[in-house]
Amino acid sequence: MNVSNRRTFLAAALAGATAGLHAQEAAYPARPIRMVVPFPPAGAADFLGRTVGEKLAQSLGQQVLVDNRAGAGGNIGTQAAAQGDREGYTLLLTGVPLAVNRFLFRTLPFDPERDFEPVALIATVPNLMIVPADSPANTVEEFIAYARKKPGGATFASIGNGTSLHLAGAQFSSTARLDMVHVPYKETGTANTDLMAGRVDVMFQTISAAAGLARGGKVKALAVTSDVRVPAFASVPTLREAGTDLVSVGWFGLLLPANVPPARKALLEAQTLAAVRDPAVAARIADSGCIPRPLAGKAFGAFIAEETGRLGEVVRKAGIVAS
Repeated sequence: MNVSNRRTFLAAALAGATAGLHAQEAAYPARPIRMVVPFPPAGAADFLGRTVGEKLAQSLGQQVLVDNRAGAGGNIGTQAAAQGDREGYTLLLTGVPLAVNRFLFRTLPFDPERDFEPVALIATVPNLMIVPADSPANTVEEFIAYARKKPGGATFASIGNGTSLHLAGAQFSSTARLDMVHVPYKETGTANTDLMAGRVDVMFQTISAAAGLARGGKVKALAVTSDVRVPAFASVPTLREAGTDLVSVGWFGLLLPANVPPARKALLEAQTLAAVRDPAVAARIADSGCIPRPLAGKAFGAFIAEETGRLGEVVRKAGIVAS
């Protein structure tokens, strides 16, 4: 083979290889994608995962299967995702635990920075400050006055040490200069039951979990913890409007295990952002009491870093440890 023919052969081989690679990328995804949600079904994370997952399935042409892996404050599911494939077929939908668990547990079975790459922030999740229906407090100001006078101090419920609901209560207690006693529960139903019965004084609960109770008159909603009012409870003031300078929201976003091919990560990022910005999807998210907040991967990574520093300080000041 002369030099000219050899060059022609090499060029053709290179073109064929390049075309093959492009074909492989064009075929992605070639099978269903697993979205690990390290929380139980029926909560805000599960709702957001299924809502966004349905839209991703439409745009990607493959099923997005939600895999609920609850336990150990989110660590079980997060570890499962960290050990997932590196080809773009494993996603993790998580939130505050990714930022805060390093401060609650002696060791973690994964590295939050090294083992994951942020894809996109989906939404922030405000909480409602709720009290029993027969509570003497009808406003935040009245609750603070009541809590200061109550012998032994007021109590606040959450669904476990270090959860976003616990952190919201701890921040409120500190900001309002109260010394409230934390009462952790293992699940939402029991916490709600004890709140309605007046066995605890207050709870910061996700809007999706508290909406039915508040609208049914079983509890009173005194404030929302976001920086703006929530359309689902437009008449309920923010804590800032009620005189307490505090914003405390949960959040959820998508991440990939580290070292997924960049083109696949870019595709998932673009399609996730498009899904959250879709008017129908955004309306469903807003109707649930969450606030759509699409942020691309790099900005989401900076957001996680900021939340990690902020929440670490909350944990330190409150002396919180995992159950």
